[in-house]
Amino acid sequence: MSGKDEVLKTGKWEFDEEVTACFDNMLERSIPNYETMRALVQQIGFRYAKSGTAIVDIGCSNGNAIAPFVETFGDSCDYLLLDVSEPMLDECRKRFGNLDIRNYDLRQGIPKVNASLILSVLTLQFTPIEYRFKILSSIYDSLKDGGALILVEKVLGNTTEIDDLLVSEYYRIKSNNRYTQEQIAAKRKSLEGVLVPVTARWNEDLLRTTGFKEVDCFWRYLNFAGWIAVK
Repeated sequence: MSGKDEVLKTGKWEFDEEVTACFDNMLERSIPNYETMRALVQQIGFRYAKSGTAIVDIGCSNGNAIAPFVETFGDSCDYLLLDVSEPMLDECRKRFGNLDIRNYDLRQGIPKVNASLILSVLTLQFTPIEYRFKILSSIYDSLKDGGALILVEKVLGNTTEIDDLLVSEYYRIKSNNRYTQEQIAAKRKSLEGVLVPVTARWNEDLLRTTGFKEVDCFWRYLNFAGWIAVK
């Protein structure tokens, strides 16, 4: 069970043992409208996941996003879970045992598989911008025709004024969720240069440039958004 998030980072952000131990609580208190987003990822994903194919989770963290698919499709699908955090991967190994769970640098592009569904939930934002086209291209290549990518990202507002408004409301929500101003400021500083969001339009343009013909936003709350992209 996840403990309470009382992390106060003093250096660059990383998904270490301390973060892993309270990760569920951190997401619930840090991502606005979090439960709705998770439910939509699951329900939309069920429409595209197919037996006899692979289901992939890039940036799998502790496995929460892929767990409903493992429970529903069982041995009828192959699963590939990728992350660079060993503490998170250890949690997945404890949870899922014999699944294909790898410490994997996404800057190489993802391994080629025959996937009906690929999940990227709050992951691409942690990769360098110059590698994102390569990553998305490899995702496109690994999807079977009719397969889908579900992409959830933190985003920037289209203007500085609007972005400031979105961020202000976001921090108000975090404060209401009992994060102290010290915790909010420390996390923001530790994430500088680690989490690099872009605008919603930039993400959509990148998906279409990669080759996805059907791209639409299924969830948006302040400076967070989720897209479905179909090959």
